[in-house]
Amino acid sequence: MLGLKVYLEVKWLLLTELTGTSRGDYCHRTSHAKLVWILSRNTSHQVFYVSYKVVKKISILILHKLQDNDTLNKYNDVFLHKQPMSRKSSNLLVTCCTGRMEDSSGLLTTEREPVPLKSIEVELEVRDHVATLVSTLLYENKEDKPLEAVFVFPLPGDAAVCHFSAKIGQTQIVAEVKEKQEAHEEYDDALSSGQQAFLLEESDQSPDIFSLSVGSLPPGESASIRLEYVTELAVQADDGLRFCLPAVLNPRYQPQGSEGGSVQVTSVPASLVPYSLSFSARVSSPRPISKVESNCSLDPLQYLNTEQTQATVKLAAGHKFDRDVELLIYYKDAHQPTAVVEAGQASAKPGTLMGDPVVMLSLYPEFPQAVMSSVASCGEFVFLIDRSGSMDCCMGNSNQQETRIGSARDTLLLLLKSLPMGCYFNIYGFGSSYQHIFLKSVEYNEKTMEEALKKVEEMDADLGGTEILEPLKHIYSQPCVPSQPRQLFVFTDGEVENTKEVINLVRDNSGSHRCFSFGIGEGASSALINGLAKEGGGHAQFITGTDRMQPKVMQSLRFALQPAVVDISVTWDLPKAVSVTVLSPPITTIFQGQRSLIYAQLTGQSPEAAEGCVTVKYSLAGHASQNQLRFSLKPAEDTGLTVHRLGARTLIRSLEIEEREDGEEQDGVKQKVVELSVQSGVSSSFTAFIAINKGDGQAIQGPLLFRNDLMLGCSLRDFSLGFDEDSCDSGFGGFGWSRKFGASFQSHGKSVKKKLKSVFSRVGGFFKGGQKASCQSNETDLSEDAAFKPKQPPRDPLLQLVSLQEASGCWVLDPALAAALGKTSEELDKPKPALVNKEVWATILALIWLHGFKSDVQDEWELLAMKAVSWLRAQKAPCVTECIEAGNALLGCEVQKDALT
Repeated sequence: MLGLKVYLEVKWLLLTELTGTSRGDYCHRTSHAKLVWILSRNTSHQVFYVSYKVVKKISILILHKLQDNDTLNKYNDVFLHKQPMSRKSSNLLVTCCTGRMEDSSGLLTTEREPVPLKSIEVELEVRDHVATLVSTLLYENKEDKPLEAVFVFPLPGDAAVCHFSAKIGQTQIVAEVKEKQEAHEEYDDALSSGQQAFLLEESDQSPDIFSLSVGSLPPGESASIRLEYVTELAVQADDGLRFCLPAVLNPRYQPQGSEGGSVQVTSVPASLVPYSLSFSARVSSPRPISKVESNCSLDPLQYLNTEQTQATVKLAAGHKFDRDVELLIYYKDAHQPTAVVEAGQASAKPGTLMGDPVVMLSLYPEFPQAVMSSVASCGEFVFLIDRSGSMDCCMGNSNQQETRIGSARDTLLLLLKSLPMGCYFNIYGFGSSYQHIFLKSVEYNEKTMEEALKKVEEMDADLGGTEILEPLKHIYSQPCVPSQPRQLFVFTDGEVENTKEVINLVRDNSGSHRCFSFGIGEGASSALINGLAKEGGGHAQFITGTDRMQPKVMQSLRFALQPAVVDISVTWDLPKAVSVTVLSPPITTIFQGQRSLIYAQLTGQSPEAAEGCVTVKYSLAGHASQNQLRFSLKPAEDTGLTVHRLGARTLIRSLEIEEREDGEEQDGVKQKVVELSVQSGVSSSFTAFIAINKGDGQAIQGPLLFRNDLMLGCSLRDFSLGFDEDSCDSGFGGFGWSRKFGASFQSHGKSVKKKLKSVFSRVGGFFKGGQKASCQSNETDLSEDAAFKPKQPPRDPLLQLVSLQEASGCWVLDPALAAALGKTSEELDKPKPALVNKEVWATILALIWLHGFKSDVQDEWELLAMKAVSWLRAQKAPCVTECIEAGNALLGCEVQKDALT
């Protein structure tokens, strides 16, 4: 009986999830037919192998039940003649520095054979806010035939890859940067002639994905691959500098109807990864290093001098490779503007980028305190929330039950309570489709806030894939509210394949809004998250590991409430013989406490003791302001070509954007990018690194095997679905839960896969510990409310109190408030001063509780508390001091009056 009921629920869940219909939308037979053809169209080469078997079994079972022989014959034809993609497909295989699927059987290729990667050694050097990373990968071919391996991996989206070399035996081969098509042809020619070849290239869809091809590795031979890149470190909310070594590249969602190679994923448990990873970092700065923190266990920080301006740190023994390696570096007096002048390359021609000195300016504008103490009371706030299936994953790597979508709901509660009265807002959810709470942005008041909060409570990760482009187009098509600057907040786990198209759209609309972006969870695309904020004039935040989403989002809301900085200009004062060519795009956004970087090429000779000066002018809330930095033109020592490469990367990215602006290639701009990339040795979307070992000219003998190295994390956490032919023959058609299949899937049809995952995980929740469905079970309660509704964890006390706040900023004295404060209604009523009304008393009690018990997370509730204080001042209530004293006595706190007035 259980098997039949589970089958019926699976059938209807598949139908409603995959067709977007309700149970009453179609007649019985029509609904099943639609389901069958949706499933069949997303099978074969589009759906991952396990789901291929699931889809086939369930769909044929449905057709047998319907006795629909015509459709069954067509359906069988689909399965008989369209088999899953062969291993020689051109599709990229996503890999990274970890393996982390709990139920696979080892690190395997698409043919379930061991991969040849043996070890990864990572060395990081951080100088102030610039990082240089060198990664060495050791491959070994244990086959009896020559081997070609493909390794696809994530890098920071703004990294400048500047070196690639291979060592085979005692032979060192340094790669050259060449036009991409030319590099591909040379690589193919080398393999066809039996030579060893190595190819490194950036993905066409996203600048944070690279693929490395290791070709014609002879039997028994080893190859050591050395990869180097430089990148800037982003400033965090607490002034730390963040470095992230991506260990997870989640499968990228490819929008329906789009073209291009898909991304295939397989993963393994950390305990079974057959290669080693070592990581060490050296940090140096003109200022003392306060501390270095990480989401991974570190050995103690080792200072190298008494000034504590140099230090080393490395991963502790036993690292499990189950997460991104994130470092947070803290300096004393971090907000100091700096300038670094780097000498040109001696072998390069003067007057060229690599031949001239390049300066890197780091500016930290400081705004007048009078301006910063005021918070804007206007604005149109649009919140765009990812509701795709991957948002149902748990936050971070701990055992906590909070999901990404759950954390997003809690964050929206804080955001909505913190908005100023009189502003406008709307909330969008997106997946394969998108939804909005209001037809257009509405004025923020008690009624609209409550309506929005009810909808937020119902939000789930139930909209399928991750198609962010269409909702963005819809938002930009809506007219802006007059005198209400638009502020767009985008929350996503960042797993899209059309990254460049999305960023281009934001850039095209940058004049009408500011965009604040949030990358949630391991594997969020840094190119997408940083690109949205950069082109939208906002700020990017990443929420990884055990990070809480709320404080980072609230910091961005504070930025959004800052008055917009306008009329930004940069002027240079240099010796007459020196001219400047700015490599960076114009500064369009300045936030208090955030760094602005400028790269510039300096041409001409200058006296040894000469100085330069740069002045940044801007207008803030009607006040003209400026910041100035004087710097020596004498080149710094021992910087190598780091600044030149970062400057080249910045110019290359700007030219690539210019090339794509009209939607078609401009040969002149593309040629500039290729020439600059070749000259600087920095990768671009139009070039690739190519290295060929011609050796003694002897061809490597034997047929070439193809291997795809899979070392990755995966977004289908804690989920493994398979078939057990012997399980549950009655009612459920042999459909059971087994732990013997890992997940291997491709990005095409990801919306279907996410929905299947949602269905299967919900049904799988019936069986404790992953047990199979038993046909003899006595369990009979399979109603949707009883069986599928997950048990909700108790609400956080802070969120419980915040949820009771009115849009105006006050609280109401009622039993709900008493419960949130841990008191009875009588206990709250009794000490209330007689002359004080209930709302004032309730608001003072809530503020005392926040300051007394939640001061450690003040950045989460600070804005809504400011609104409450403003409301109190407007009431001009008597006896405030008496209320605070009585409230402290009641709640057992010692909050000072200054904090509440």
